[in-house]
Amino acid sequence: MSHQADDKYEQENDNAAGPDGVPQDDSYATEGPIPVQKDDSPVEDAYDPATADSDKQLERDEAEAIDKSNIIKERTRGAAKEPGTYAEPGDEEGMPSPEDGTSSVR
Repeated sequence: MSHQADDKYEQENDNAAGPDGVPQDDSYATEGPIPVQKDDSPVEDAYDPATADSDKQLERDEAEAIDKSNIIKERTRGAAKEPGTYAEPGDEEGMPSPEDGTSSVR
């Protein structure tokens, strides 16, 4: 495809107007058990400039989330076994014996 064909296609299609119709339609707004707001209803802004510092908020969140009573010498209690207590299983451990027939081809 040539560049001229691409350019022509873009001129004809990329700058097309949006879809037809009414951009605001409040006919779906209800007051029932699950209220549905109208399009032009004000939306609560959760942004509060007084508390919007993300570093301070992160510090507060971490302070609330970390259970300091469960930390001993900067490690979590019970997080790992003592060194040398782990043992790898043997080659045959957990495998059925050759006599039980589970690995035979039938």
